[in-house]
Amino acid sequence: MKIGFGATVLTKGMVSGRIDGIGVYSRSLLVELDKLKLENTVVNFGSCKTFSNHNFFPGHSKICLPLPYQGATAFSFFTPLPFPGSKQLINKIDLFHAPDHYIPRLGKIPVVATLHDAIPLAHPEWVSKSLRTFRMSFRNMARSAQHIITISEYSKADIVHYFGIPDERVSVIYNGVNPIYAQLVSPEIRRAVLQRHGLEPGFFLFVGSIQPRKNVTRIIEAHRMLPMQIQKACPMVIVGCRGGGSEGILPELHALQTRGCGRWLSDVKDEELHALLQSARALVYPSLYEGFGLPVLEGFAAGLPVISSNTTSIPEVAADAAMLVNPNRTEEISAAMQRLAEDDALAADMAERGRKRVEDFSWSACARQTLDVYRNLAG
Repeated sequence: MKIGFGATVLTKGMVSGRIDGIGVYSRSLLVELDKLKLENTVVNFGSCKTFSNHNFFPGHSKICLPLPYQGATAFSFFTPLPFPGSKQLINKIDLFHAPDHYIPRLGKIPVVATLHDAIPLAHPEWVSKSLRTFRMSFRNMARSAQHIITISEYSKADIVHYFGIPDERVSVIYNGVNPIYAQLVSPEIRRAVLQRHGLEPGFFLFVGSIQPRKNVTRIIEAHRMLPMQIQKACPMVIVGCRGGGSEGILPELHALQTRGCGRWLSDVKDEELHALLQSARALVYPSLYEGFGLPVLEGFAAGLPVISSNTTSIPEVAADAAMLVNPNRTEEISAAMQRLAEDDALAADMAERGRKRVEDFSWSACARQTLDVYRNLAG
């Protein structure tokens, strides 16, 4: 079977050196699909120069559809014609998978789209102004796909409701987690990373983009409510680059550092992140909305106790392996942090639960189930 695999978001992440979220999903799935001996053609929309000047996908056929994506999409929806440039794909692929919200209408070529959540429609206040303007077109693009993959039962319910896509056209396939998070980082590398960032082991850690949905302001407030000796012994380390709507959060981040009770690290490489995860006391991730919550699994794999939300998809993914709190109640987040700071036995028990829970998730299983969707759709 010949698959066209959308890599527009992944390519942008590889160029910038920072791959997260949808980029992690795209890269992990593509790696595992390669192991299943599919003929994968990597497809990029927009910047052909960037795409062709980097040898990011050795061993893959590569096609770039050069027209600006939004304009080309509008053209294909308001005329009877398929996505401009799609003739390049005819006879080269049997099916196209859009893993990253770049969903073209390709005429007779079936399209599978992965929708990670329904945030653009369910919570437009959390997305960029450009996506807010584009969100109804995004709904139409998603509905044009022959089949939808999503990453949790919670997301499926939201997608059926907000996108108006029939239940039988949506399949739930869980994400995996990279086994590298479970591989022990050497003490020497951990010490070097901590020294580079002015840290000692035992801090609270948040990993994610700086945006309102990630609840960073309440995380900082919850840490500030802790007894001062805990704030000093377990500072709050925020790892993540700025996202949309971060302007109101930046003063809190600066105040955290000014008080000497934490750090904001906006540019952390993957190898450094592994060392930070394995040096922390706990991962604090009480997000307001998650389609899946991959950082929770990454914390489990690294052997960390995890504090997360009792809402959206998190209970489905974490089960009883995380301390689940109401993400809108700062005092609950703070109380969970204090318990883990003071109770070594509880911290060890939660870490062990996380290690067992993460065994239920793998990218290889994700790829095999995705291949089943391809086969069903392509006949």
